[in-house]
Amino acid sequence: MITLESDDQFNQLMNENQVVLLFSADWCPDCRVLEPVLPEIEQEFQTWKFVYVDRDQFIHRCAEYDVFGIPSFLAFQEGKEVGRFVSKKSKSREEIEEFMNKVNR
Repeated sequence: MITLESDDQFNQLMNENQVVLLFSADWCPDCRVLEPVLPEIEQEFQTWKFVYVDRDQFIHRCAEYDVFGIPSFLAFQEGKEVGRFVSKKSKSREEIEEFMNKVNR
């Protein structure tokens, strides 16, 4: 997983073919629960580039994309949003895989 470091990097990533933004934060317990399964999900969906977006560092991106709960996932293909899994609820591996299967068509 790539960790987003700057807005310039964000803009560059949006030009990639398939990108999944994971909005998260170090203090988020539901986000920490996902950490062990994320590498397996990345392996399963190798054509997608997964990007960790720190909610506190990039709060303006959260506002821009209406992400008010974490963890949340937004999928983009060639800069266009093709799916979102955004809520304040915790997410299971199965739910994330289901989301990825929907956007991976």
